[in-house]
Amino acid sequence: MFVCVCYGITDKQIQEAVSDEGVGNIRDLKIHLGVGAQCGSCVELARQIIDEKICDEHLFKDVG
Repeated sequence: MFVCVCYGITDKQIQEAVSDEGVGNIRDLKIHLGVGAQCGSCVELARQIIDEKICDEHLFKDVG
């Protein structure tokens, strides 16, 4: 699904940025993908995707 229509950024790209690049907030996401740099209407949904991905990653990572 497209999250940022201005730059054509999808939810999968945001999730990959969190997993692969360690993106953990909108400021980092803006640097990596440009999300939120144009109109800003995508920021809230992008923030939710980041938060959900971080929670999923931390809950199921092997800590041993």
